[in-house]
Amino acid sequence: MCGIVGYAGRERCVEVLMEGLKHLEYRGYDSAGLALQIGGEIETIRRVGPLRELSKAIGEANGRFERVGTGIGHTRWATHGRPSEENAHPHLGGDKKVAVVHNGIIENHAELREELEERGFSFNSETDTEVIAHLLAERVEEGDTLREALGAALERLEGSFAVAAVSAKEPGTIVAARNQSPLVVGLGDGENFLASAVQALLGETRKFILVENGEIAVLTSSSVEIFGPDGKEVRREPFGVEWDAEAVELGGYEDYMLKEIHEQPAALQATLAGRLGAEGDVDLSEVDLDLSNVERIVIVACGTAYHAGLLGKNTIERLARIPVEVAIASEYRYSDPIGDEKTLVIAISQSGETTDTLAAIETAHGFGGHVLAITNTRGSLITREADSVLLTKAGPEICVASTKAFLTQVAVLDLLALELARLKKSLLEDELQEIGKSLRLAPEKIQEAIALSEVCMEGAVDVFEDARCALFLGRGVAHPVALEGALKLKEISYLPAEGYPAGEMKHGPIALIDESCPVVAILGEGVLREKTLSNIQETVARGAKIIAVADEGDAEARKIAEVVLPVPKVPEILASLVATVPLQLLAYHVAKERGLDVDKPRNLAKSVTVE
Repeated sequence: MCGIVGYAGRERCVEVLMEGLKHLEYRGYDSAGLALQIGGEIETIRRVGPLRELSKAIGEANGRFERVGTGIGHTRWATHGRPSEENAHPHLGGDKKVAVVHNGIIENHAELREELEERGFSFNSETDTEVIAHLLAERVEEGDTLREALGAALERLEGSFAVAAVSAKEPGTIVAARNQSPLVVGLGDGENFLASAVQALLGETRKFILVENGEIAVLTSSSVEIFGPDGKEVRREPFGVEWDAEAVELGGYEDYMLKEIHEQPAALQATLAGRLGAEGDVDLSEVDLDLSNVERIVIVACGTAYHAGLLGKNTIERLARIPVEVAIASEYRYSDPIGDEKTLVIAISQSGETTDTLAAIETAHGFGGHVLAITNTRGSLITREADSVLLTKAGPEICVASTKAFLTQVAVLDLLALELARLKKSLLEDELQEIGKSLRLAPEKIQEAIALSEVCMEGAVDVFEDARCALFLGRGVAHPVALEGALKLKEISYLPAEGYPAGEMKHGPIALIDESCPVVAILGEGVLREKTLSNIQETVARGAKIIAVADEGDAEARKIAEVVLPVPKVPEILASLVATVPLQLLAYHVAKERGLDVDKPRNLAKSVTVE
């Protein structure tokens, strides 16, 4: 949530800051602003609403910002104080000689605000951020350097945050620090960069340095210095990022969501490459943990990642016969969980920055558990807090509603299930290899599912023309798929939607059913398919219009449903993956028909970095 960009270098600061903020829009925001060093002064420009409002204001400045070489920018997601120009970042401190941008929450801001007001400082906003600006300005006025002032402020601040600041007294310099919230430095030639995510800077550099908790980064056009909490300089090797600028562009697609749905076959190919051999053998030697001693598994995650965890539970228990609990991360951290050194905690987060999931990791370490992180973001906080990491390798995901990250999380959990089954000897080697060979078919089967679904989507969208809500039903592995389908629909179309086990429908949700509440049924194979069909008949009797996700040749599905979204016939290990694709496309097309922004749905952010 929120986004920080900083630049120290040539006279193209505004261009770099605005482009960086554009690439951070996916994180969610309600206002944006810049603080620029101009002629010994700090000038801020802030606007509520989309970035085009800020761009318009810059254009109206008649070139005044064209020769700026240093500045910081921010997209704000409102926490303390309503969305307004007064509450937008950057915030100025003291005599307006210091400007600050900030992600996260300062938990003791009320106490600090009271102290500062007693010392004569006036506040112009409702935000917690402004206390940082005044703390820095006070020390700078007393003669501290901006780095020294930030170091002193860090001793007073409580919470999770990332901060960047500039001072009129130190032209060409940016200082920044973090505690839990993400922050990276990008390295250039005669210019250096700062951002809350590497995606902001991929058009400028692929070379980055991580800023760790409690550290302060000092950037100029010619140098980057990192100082530890003890004030001593820290030497850290840069790391490279494989993603390029094209990966975060639309590339001919109308929306990022549609692009990322179509990228899923390639994303799965990247996830499986080097880990799943031609004979179905799994190589997870990258996991630096002894998995042979695992007796219990807890999967912690939020949102879509939680649904991936539910599917992972099913596969791990079925193949490896290890008991698995799936916990919502925001609840797990407060639940006084039970575990020991034989408990493996699997933490799933696309961004690797999800605050609740990071807190769950800390909880797991508290009882001696080992933590394996599943994430899409190399160098993220979760990769440094966990004992070992499995990267999903999905490539950058810009749309707030997750698609390819979800499928690759499920695929990684499938690989882990196969590896655990091998170690536990719960299945014969040749049985595991056959399942592994089936998993290798995932990219091509997902490609088939996309093609099949798109042909039938118009009729499915028509079913939702007068819908007031929707019910997604499934049994077995189809239940988490139903949960994910309902989440996608409500995230981007704003239609109330509920995912439910089909057999539990009579215990409440059937009260929703009438002709204006479509039912989306995910049909599988075997006895659960027959049971689900029986449950669906009960909704038909009450006037529901049915959309069925079923095998291409399922004649029973065609008899009962208004529209069938066909999926290719696949081995059991792939059933949940192919069934998810038509639900992603359904949500996309329903939202587009309603004239909504599918990439940036209201009130949502891609990375949830506050509790």
